[in-house]
Amino acid sequence: MTHAESPADHPTTGPRVAVRGEARLEVDPETARIGVTVGARGSDRRAALNDLTMRNNAVLDLLRSYGDATEKLETGAFSISPELRGRGERVRAYQGKVHVQAVFNDFTALGEVTTRLADLELTSVSGPWWGLRPGSPVHREARQEAVRQAVARAREYAEAVGSELAGLIDIADLGAEGQPEFGAARGGYGAAAAPAGRAAASPAPAALDLEPRRQTVHARINARFTITPPVL
Repeated sequence: MTHAESPADHPTTGPRVAVRGEARLEVDPETARIGVTVGARGSDRRAALNDLTMRNNAVLDLLRSYGDATEKLETGAFSISPELRGRGERVRAYQGKVHVQAVFNDFTALGEVTTRLADLELTSVSGPWWGLRPGSPVHREARQEAVRQAVARAREYAEAVGSELAGLIDIADLGAEGQPEFGAARGGYGAAAAPAGRAAASPAPAALDLEPRRQTVHARINARFTITPPVL
C-alpha cells in the first residue's frame, strides 16, 4: 500500500519568509568589580617586601571582612624590582606591587569598602566595573524575546500577502554565523579612588555614593518560516 504524500511530508517546500528578530533589554547590574593595587618602596629589598606583604594582607583582610558581599577575591600580578641609579648597576631603591581584584554583589557595601581601601597607605583603587553574571537569566530572556519578535515579524509579512505561517524551517543566532550572539554593555567607572597615604589613625572616610550603571543586553537571531500559498 503506497503512502500519499502531503505538504506535511515536505515542510520546507513552498513559499518562505526569512526574518531577523532582535531584543534589547536594560536591567540593573548584578555584580561590580574593583581593582586594587598595593605598593611598597624602600632602599632595602627585604624591607620593601615585608611592607608589601603587610599592606597586601591588610587589603585582603578588609575585603574578606565583608563576608558574602564579596563574591570573588583574586590576587593577580605580583612584582618587586630594583630601581637603578645612573648608568651603572647600583640599586637606588626597590619597588613592589600586588594587584587584587574583587567582585561585589552588595553595592551598599561597595561604596564603603572602596573609600576604606583608598584610605590605606600606598593603595590605589579603580572601578567599579558593573556587569552581569555569565549565567544570568537576563541573557535567556533576551534570546527568547528575540525569537518572539521574529515570529511576530514573519506573521506580519505573511498577512501582508494573505498568507499564514505554516511551519518553522530554522532559527539561528548570529553567533552561529560568526557574529556575536548577545552582549551586555560594559559598565564604566562608577568611581575611581586615587592612591592614598593617610595615617592609620585618621578618621574613616565617608562612603562613596555609587549609582549602579544599568546594563544593556542584546540578542539577535535569524529565522525562516514556510507560509501558506499567498492570496495575491
